[in-house]
Amino acid sequence: MKKPKNELMMFAAGLVMLVAGLFILSQKVIVYSGFFGGGGFRLGGFNVKAGLVIVPFIIGIVWMFMTDSFASKVFTALAVLLIVIAIIMSTDFHLRSMTMFDWIVILVLIFGGLGFIGRVVLADPEKRKSKKEQYKELRERMDELDVDLEDFKN
Repeated sequence: MKKPKNELMMFAAGLVMLVAGLFILSQKVIVYSGFFGGGGFRLGGFNVKAGLVIVPFIIGIVWMFMTDSFASKVFTALAVLLIVIAIIMSTDFHLRSMTMFDWIVILVLIFGGLGFIGRVVLADPEKRKSKKEQYKELRERMDELDVDLEDFKN
């Protein structure tokens, strides 16, 4: 007879594994950003210098203080979004040198944790029912079959 699975413990173990794996991975990644170093980023084949993304923001601020219109606020918000996107696009991630064992442990923790979490979250609702509920449903079906059998005999 199979031992019942404790879904809460499985979910918690998966969450701990996932967080531990992501933490270890974050310790092994080096992040470089050349945005403020005068570099820039490539946007659709054009090399946009870092300082140029500030120009729409400046225009939006001036426009917002001059007119106080809704369009100026939207333009300024889009300029801020452009600055954030430019910073993200100019960021490089590099993986530090590590042993194969470290890499395998990180992958097992991350994807094993995701597997445990997925098993609990995506489980069939019928399987989640308690034994008592399953027995009750089975008993109701058997009673219906008994009634059908009696009708058939008569």
